Amino acid sequence: MNLDRAKAYTEAGVNIQAGNAFVDRIRGLVASTHTRGVVSDIGGFGGLFQPDLSGMKEPVLVASTDGVGTKLKLAFAFDRHDTVGIDLVAMCANDIIVQGASPIFFLDYFATGKLEQETARLVVSGIARGCRSIGCALLGGETAEMPDMYGPGEYDLAGFCVGIVDNEKLVDGSSIQVGDRIIGIASSGLHSNGYSLVRKLLAESGLQPDDSFPGMEKATVKDVLLAPTTLYVETVRSLLRDIPIKGMAHITGGGFYDNIPRMLPMQVEARLSFGSWDIPQVFHWVKGSGALSWPEMLQIFNVGIGYVLVTPADVVEETINRINAFDLHAWCIGEIARRSQDGTGEQVAVAY
Repeated sequence: MNLDRAKAYTEAGVNIQAGNAFVDRIRGLVASTHTRGVVSDIGGFGGLFQPDLSGMKEPVLVASTDGVGTKLKLAFAFDRHDTVGIDLVAMCANDIIVQGASPIFFLDYFATGKLEQETARLVVSGIARGCRSIGCALLGGETAEMPDMYGPGEYDLAGFCVGIVDNEKLVDGSSIQVGDRIIGIASSGLHSNGYSLVRKLLAESGLQPDDSFPGMEKATVKDVLLAPTTLYVETVRSLLRDIPIKGMAHITGGGFYDNIPRMLPMQVEARLSFGSWDIPQVFHWVKGSGALSWPEMLQIFNVGIGYVLVTPADVVEETINRINAFDLHAWCIGEIARRSQDGTGEQVAVAY
């Protein structure tokens, strides 16, 4: 690049040369995620992908977009940037597997005031790691340097995931009926929701990043609060091959009360048995520090259950055993019951 041509932009705070150097620096990370469908390299105006449609009668594309939220504020404060990229992939990919779609490609958007190449590389390394773990290609992305939009050392992330499923294999919850069972799969902790409250409680606590987390001698505050969101794609993809899964929900913002109803037909409700699963220590700390009730916790957080499945009663044990084989804990946490005749009231009832 002719440096004289870029001089005015550089003086305004945007370093085009650094941006181009960054693209070259992450080229190997992106290539490490490529699957057979990728037919382009990064750097073009658009990423090219040729999906394998063999064996599909009516292919349906399923897309999702999300971010990491204010969890990023802790990444800045703790100067740890290699896990939030995994969060980004998980928040998008977990959403589309809910409908039975297998993620095929992912794109990211990284925006910052001043491009710090090593920080950005660490973020992209997490994105690439997340994509590799689920067989999803990192097809491309955008790195935007915008002076004065973000504070020193700050950035924002957005992700975009596209998956594919045969129409006859879409999971939409329509077959859920009274007597079906609800299976919960363990979360790795807070995942990527509720961090505005968590950061407030952390500031009030006086805890430092390298302190032992309360009640967890072998884990630091930064380890617990930046633990990446669990990717459920491979586990669920395996189950979908031969387990009759009727509905699924990714437990994100809005907790149990907002997310579980998204998979339920209007004539039924979910009855959950609180205490039927293990609750990680971080949620006990949040509840105690914030003087919250368990209903409030279930409205805000995943409280140890990051993903929910509905299956017939006779396959519960097999389903849990299969999930355990992926080194994930799972429990039968409730069942489907008939909703009141007039359809009023919430669709999630929790017995404490």
